[in-house]
Parts: sequence; C-alpha cells; structure tokens
Amino acid sequence: MNRAAKGNTVKVNYTGRYDDGEVFDSSEGRGPLEFTIGSGQIIRGFENAVAGMSEGEKKTVKIPASEAYGPYVKELTRKMKKNQFPPALKPELGLSVQLRHPDGGVLDMVVTEIEDDVVTLDANHPLAGKDLVFDIELAEIEK
Repeated sequence: MNRAAKGNTVKVNYTGRYDDGEVFDSSEGRGPLEFTIGSGQIIRGFENAVAGMSEGEKKTVKIPASEAYGPYVKELTRKMKKNQFPPALKPELGLSVQLRHPDGGVLDMVVTEIEDDVVTLDANHPLAGKDLVFDIELAEIEK
C-alpha cells in the first residue's frame, strides 16, 4: 500500500477545531488542501500527521501549539494611542494594520482591544498558543 512520505505532493480534506469543538477552518466546500510533505508549506504537526497515511485513510490528531503556530508571545503586542493612527484610519477590532520598523521592515498587526483612547495591536498569529485538533482524510498521493 502506498503511504505518504517526505517529498510527496498530497491532497487532504480536513477540519480544524479547538479542544472545545469549535471549528476554526475546514476544506469543506473548497476542495482538498494540496501541499508537498517536508516543504514547510503548512504547520509541522499537520505535515507529520499526514506522513505515513495511505489514500482514503482518515485520522484525528491533536497538534500541540509548539508544532502548530508556536507559543503566544506577549512581546508581539503593542499599545498605541488612537491619535497615533492616521486621521483616515479608524481603529476597529479585527482591523489589520502594518507598522514600519525603523530598519524599514514591516510588521503585520491586528487590533485586538480598544479601551478609551488606547488601542492594542497584536502581531501573533491568531492560532498562536493554541493546541489544535484536526480531522484529516488523505484524498490523494500524486504519482
């Protein structure tokens, strides 16, 4: 039986959820996710779960934060006064903004809290610090 291995391009159907059962992502209605095992295109824990599976096989795996989007890093948050935003930009929860570093680099951040005249921005991935559960079905191993 053919099993998925490093270097194989695979197609998988999946549903990702938190421990409490809330779904955060799914391939349902979009078609299978395609990636090459070992290429680093997706989180390590998901790649590791698919490696060794055969076509048509289904499994449920729990992926710890360390093999998913990493720990939540408090230092990746920043508080700003509302008046530091450009006049045309009204801070709202969930708003994505880009901040420029003095070295010219760009940091993507999201507004996560607004209190009076202070806005909290967060550069962590939304799933950072969370253990994730995936229902996976290996649909195809490309030949």
